[in-house]
Amino acid sequence: MMERRRTDAALLVLLLGHLISALEVPLDLPQPPTITHQSPKDYIIDPRENIIIHCEAKGKPHPSFSWTRNGTHFDIDQEPKVAMRPRSGTLVVDISGEKAEHYEGVYQCTARNEHGTAVSNNIVIRQSRSPLWSKERNEPIVVQEGVSLVLQCRPPAGLPPPIIFWMDNNFQRLPQSSRVSQALNGDLYFSNVLKEDSRNDYICYARFPHTQTIQQKQPITVRVLNQAPVDERKPTFLIPSGPSSSKMVLRGQVLEMECIAEGLPTPEISWTKVSGDLPAKRTSFLHYQKTLRIVNVSESDSGDYRCTARNRLGSVHHTIRVAVKAAPYWISGPPRNLVLAPRETGLLICRASGTPKPTITWAMNGIPIENSPKDLSRKVEDDTVMFTDVQTGSSAVYQCNVSNEYGYLLSNAFVNVLSEPPRVLTQANKVYQVIRNHRALIDCSSFGSPIPKITWFKESRSSTLDGDPYILHDNGTLEVHVAQARNSGKYTCVARNTLGIYENHVYLEVKEPTRILKQPEYKVVQRGRSVEFECKVKHDPSLIPTMTWLKDNGELPDDERFIVDSDSLTIADVIENDEGVYTCIMNTSLDHDSASAELTVVDRPDAPTDLELTDQRERSVQLTWTPGDEHNSPIQKFLIQYEDSLHHRGHWHNLTEVPGTKTTARLKLSPFIHYTFRVLALNAVGLSHPSFPSRMYKTNAAAPDENPTGVEGYGTEHDNLVITWKPLSGLQSNGPGLQYKVMWRQKEVDKEWTSVTVANVSKFVVSGTPTFVPYELKVQAVNEHGTGPEPAIAHGHSGEDLPVAAPDNVQVLVLNSSLAEVHWDPLPAKAIRGHLKGYKVYYWRERSLHKHNPHHVEKQILTFSGNHSHGMLPGLHPFSLYSFNIRVYNGKGEGPPSPSQQFETPEGVPGIPSSLIITNPNLDSLTLEWAPPHDRNGRLTGYTLKYQPVNNSNELGPVKEVALPANETSVTLLNLKYSTRYKFYLNAKTVRGAGPAISQEAVTIMDEAVASRQVDIATQGWFIGLMCAIALLILILLIICFIQRNKGGKYPVKEKEDAHTDPEFQPMKDDDCTFGEYR
Repeated sequence: MMERRRTDAALLVLLLGHLISALEVPLDLPQPPTITHQSPKDYIIDPRENIIIHCEAKGKPHPSFSWTRNGTHFDIDQEPKVAMRPRSGTLVVDISGEKAEHYEGVYQCTARNEHGTAVSNNIVIRQSRSPLWSKERNEPIVVQEGVSLVLQCRPPAGLPPPIIFWMDNNFQRLPQSSRVSQALNGDLYFSNVLKEDSRNDYICYARFPHTQTIQQKQPITVRVLNQAPVDERKPTFLIPSGPSSSKMVLRGQVLEMECIAEGLPTPEISWTKVSGDLPAKRTSFLHYQKTLRIVNVSESDSGDYRCTARNRLGSVHHTIRVAVKAAPYWISGPPRNLVLAPRETGLLICRASGTPKPTITWAMNGIPIENSPKDLSRKVEDDTVMFTDVQTGSSAVYQCNVSNEYGYLLSNAFVNVLSEPPRVLTQANKVYQVIRNHRALIDCSSFGSPIPKITWFKESRSSTLDGDPYILHDNGTLEVHVAQARNSGKYTCVARNTLGIYENHVYLEVKEPTRILKQPEYKVVQRGRSVEFECKVKHDPSLIPTMTWLKDNGELPDDERFIVDSDSLTIADVIENDEGVYTCIMNTSLDHDSASAELTVVDRPDAPTDLELTDQRERSVQLTWTPGDEHNSPIQKFLIQYEDSLHHRGHWHNLTEVPGTKTTARLKLSPFIHYTFRVLALNAVGLSHPSFPSRMYKTNAAAPDENPTGVEGYGTEHDNLVITWKPLSGLQSNGPGLQYKVMWRQKEVDKEWTSVTVANVSKFVVSGTPTFVPYELKVQAVNEHGTGPEPAIAHGHSGEDLPVAAPDNVQVLVLNSSLAEVHWDPLPAKAIRGHLKGYKVYYWRERSLHKHNPHHVEKQILTFSGNHSHGMLPGLHPFSLYSFNIRVYNGKGEGPPSPSQQFETPEGVPGIPSSLIITNPNLDSLTLEWAPPHDRNGRLTGYTLKYQPVNNSNELGPVKEVALPANETSVTLLNLKYSTRYKFYLNAKTVRGAGPAISQEAVTIMDEAVASRQVDIATQGWFIGLMCAIALLILILLIICFIQRNKGGKYPVKEKEDAHTDPEFQPMKDDDCTFGEYR
């Protein structure tokens, strides 16, 4: 016995190839029937339509069909209302004039040919039913508020069961909550009733899905009384009852458990699994946590589940024990057809499970296998039929039936004994296209008996393709796991068995992937403007792309505002409905790529609405409003405006602003105003339109709360005082009859105030005042309801007059040849007779002290603002006679001048000579003629002449210097070099030093004989070398001179520094050659 089991096990291993590689037999070859389509096992029919019972099968030759009904032969020829479709087993029952229930029963189809017989499932035909609700009269239900209540539905039994829902007379679903909910059986449960539950139209509806009919229960009336308060109570369960219950569910079905509790306050329901965790992905909670739902139940879902009802007074638990049973189900799929060559072996396996464990029975050609003819090549062991050394003609269809108390599985599988050379079923020269880096599957669907062996070759067929990157599957498919461009080409599939060989050629093309290079970006656009989404794509050039745009995963609106280009989507004149997610999809025949972006449409906010005035007080009111739609841009603030229809009708004024998160504002009000308010909203886009105005709100008149501001006093004449102020606005007047009480008194002289009341003006003139004396001033607002608060004291002066005195003790100190300092004593305030503005120094150059310079009288003015007692006079001419005087000035004008004084400036360095002319050039001499400086700035003491040769490279030679007397205006220089350019520098001198030099250049005359001799020398090499050496020496000397000059040679700047040491010094203006005002 042990040896036999080992032999059977070895046979099982050997035959697994046939089990795994079950083949599809081509229909041109002999084969037993195979059922391809049949009606469901439980077939509920609509009694208003013809009955169609499907049974389709294939085979070679084509099978014939027959039926049984309730286990006995169903003779179609004897049923005039029943017809079978040609070349099909499908029955069509014409029920016109017949009752559908006449054809209820259990049907089974049989398909047979000369090679075997296949049978269908048992098809149970039942007519759908939607019976009417029984007539009943529902008495009104009267309950005390706070108690629990159950409204029963109890619909008539239908096939299939109806769908239950509760509605009112207006066909509106009744609201449900954690307090009120519908149970799985359709009843309506109230954990506690409230007064608002009173109504007379609680109606239960039953919808029967097959007939699409709805039945209605008679309305139920509920009256809730409120006679005495009901005490709060801890929860108790309405369903299920008791502390525990049990429930059975089949594997793969939906498990629904419910717990509904009553209590006050309303209990909350929670669920746990006692022996483990709830399966999160398959679990959901319905009816406000009262129903626990688990889909696709498995054996692991068995166990204890606990529901807990809890309120603040306590909790209660109920345990539901769930048992999971299972109708039979396949473990590895139903048995597969078996194709064997003569003398081969094979297995039919019918492996299934269930709870309880199912029984397995076998049949051959519809006859229990134990009643079939004996066959030594066949052996049955439980769920397996083993075939050994099969012979031609032993083809048949085997039925496996797996059943337990909860259902059955019936499967047909044939054994077809054939001798057939190989053939490849895949289309020849088929082209496979795949995207680079994707998986490529190249088919080689084949048939043969014995089963062919598949090998693959590429291009030259140098070797079989059975290693990386290729994977050969058992069904002959060749896989390239990650396809690359190099994998493109011609592939050959070869199928072999003992009866022959067959080749087939196919082609693989590896394409570049489609990629979106520039994705559309998130856009925020204002309503009415345009927006563009870009979507730039790269794709394989041999593939034809198609660009599609979606909005919210649906088609774009049919609107001409949407303009689709090759790589963009433009939306013109955007509206709010255009908001959403836009997706561009680039499709080719092989792949696609997509990208999405969101569009947000913003706009100015809608105007606020529903303005309401509340909490009205004498000086304030509460304003509330409802914000308008902010159009995706948060409201930043609200602007509140008012119109005063009493004083400024038609003019709106800003009153206050509040943050955008508020919808109410306490508004401060002024008396004697007829207010109308409106509100505007502001977001990042802009201001909304104004709201509709509020109703008018009038405030009572009152005395002024404030006085005029900006009170000033000044004089326009020497004997008056002008008092001015900024008048109050109509909003500030607080009442009718606005006037002003103007008060003044001379400071430190008068104790009493002089006052006058004037109309609503802005100034008052006091005449006959002393000249420029200080005054104290007050202006108070007055109306018909009283006076304003005590005004603050302002200060002013009466009118100014011209100063009556000139500065005393005027002195001058000459600092250098171009700068002098003047001093004076400040005037007393009484002599100034006004606001001191400053002092003005008038000065002018009388003449030069040199006899050759002309007479000058050109007055200049330096102004020193403020109370000064000295000042600088810059820019003076050296060696000159100056006169000056000083005047004080106020807001009215200048006072008399001080007595004029004179001062002399010392000598300075002279100016540049007026001209320098070169005359009489000879071979070795030149004559220089010049004119004295225009500005001698003193007595000339002589001239200095410097000159030096300049070679052809503009390099300067040694400098010679000649001192010349002051009365000379020409000089002849002798012993110069012929044909040499010289540069001359001439400047004049006074006792203060030398002035700037004038320069000029000239060339001595060249001798003709020397010139010709020079030409001969210039052609000699030694002469050229000598000149180069001399040039190098001169360059070195120039560098040394440049360095020495930078170390020394500072210019005298003391006078310039002296002129700027006084911070009050003002430079001369460049545009008009006058001095700027001294400040």
